[in-house]
Amino acid sequence: MISIASLAISPVDIGIIGCYIVATTLFGVWLGRGQSSTTQFFLGSRDMPSWALLLSIVATETSTVTFLSVPGKAFIPGGNFSFLQLAIGYIIGRIAVLTFLLPLYFRHEDSTAYAVLQRNFGPSTRKLASLFFLGARTLGDGLRLFLTALALQQVVDIPFAVSVMILAIATAVYALCGGVRSVIWNDCLQFTVYMSGALLVMGLIFYRLPGGFDQYWQFAADTGRLHLFDLAFLPSDGHLTLWAGIFGGGVLSLATHGADQLIVQRYLCAKNQRAAGWALFWSGPIVFLQFALFLAIGVGLACYFTQFNPEMLSLAGDQAFARFIVDDLPIGVRGVILAAVFAAAMSTLSSSVNSSASSLLDDLGGDAWRHLPDVRRLLLGRSFTLVFTILQAVVATGAYWFAFGNSVVDQALAIAGFSAGLLLGLFLVAIVIGRIPSWQANTALICGAIVILTIKYSTNVSGYWYAPLAASSTFCVATLLSKILPSEAALPRGTPAEEHS
Repeated sequence: MISIASLAISPVDIGIIGCYIVATTLFGVWLGRGQSSTTQFFLGSRDMPSWALLLSIVATETSTVTFLSVPGKAFIPGGNFSFLQLAIGYIIGRIAVLTFLLPLYFRHEDSTAYAVLQRNFGPSTRKLASLFFLGARTLGDGLRLFLTALALQQVVDIPFAVSVMILAIATAVYALCGGVRSVIWNDCLQFTVYMSGALLVMGLIFYRLPGGFDQYWQFAADTGRLHLFDLAFLPSDGHLTLWAGIFGGGVLSLATHGADQLIVQRYLCAKNQRAAGWALFWSGPIVFLQFALFLAIGVGLACYFTQFNPEMLSLAGDQAFARFIVDDLPIGVRGVILAAVFAAAMSTLSSSVNSSASSLLDDLGGDAWRHLPDVRRLLLGRSFTLVFTILQAVVATGAYWFAFGNSVVDQALAIAGFSAGLLLGLFLVAIVIGRIPSWQANTALICGAIVILTIKYSTNVSGYWYAPLAASSTFCVATLLSKILPSEAALPRGTPAEEHS
């Protein structure tokens, strides 16, 4: 299990963290005042500004896992900037979403990503897709909550269960009261806080190093930490390479930003397709720059500990940044940076529970729930938001008690690639083949899951390959079934299926 020294921080820092969490919660409640429909609660009345959606997309992707774990990729011995290869793939994937998938959501007034699947394959496929999304989202974000709660536990010196409860309650309150509008505007605030915190840490490291930036740069060059590209194709140890970054990261981004309700929900809050596309496109370069900053912090931590505290170089990657925050930052600054850590977590978790509640209500609930009076639908939506908050807390607690010890960022990305990749395969079927019977689509989805689980437990293939392998497996099985057992429901290749639904 990840371990940070159990050192209680000062009352001033605790006060800063507490005030920030309370203020964020109250701000979210205030933003959500007067909501009376699920369109407002889940879609922000479809009039959110593009720049707010842009920052929300980036902040939603940036959890505590990103904030604490990504610097560790450059901190550890042999670490470098090669993680940016994944961000290159992210940019490519977003361009593909913008070109091929985004138009699907604006041909009809969809409420979730999986309404497209119902028009092509029927309601049972929409429900099965939603189940895959909900399961993976709960597991992945439960792990993110685990890492955040672990950090809170060990810097404030409180029981783990209490730290989970604090974070879950704070996130749930404004997600429950404010809905997606509260989530998006709070995401903008969280983005500002955690990026300011990261820049502040970088500046402090330069300031404290006797040689300043020159010492930092020389250390990075001498230790090989400026290395970026690795051209190996399938290395035996499964480490990230340029090809895994381009294909794995590209398809992962195509899947998470084109077939995952967590991000697709942001597009549906936009005024139109053009506004959504602007937010989606620019999120790629911003994420690249953000990753570069976090990796630069990791190099700075290695340089700093080499100069002042060499025994800390034995820390695991996930521990280094958190330990620096607790041990080496001055009172007050430490509280601000820790508030940034929790800001990153709350932005992701609030988005997660809101999008999960939306999918459960509109996808799994079927026509029975979709045609309920808005007052009852809103009550159900808020109830489901609470349910998913509790489920993620259960996952976080389970990870703690079972001593989950792997790199959380890798595991969270692998889970995202597994589920979103499978769903992406179905979206590709809708685009390339058209309409096929539900049983063929469902079979393809299940077969794709079996293939990925087999690969995971019988090979050393990097988790960054799960998204392209899942998408291609699902697509190939669906294509094969449609050719072997053609149906009258099938449409000619390249025909827009929605026009015939």
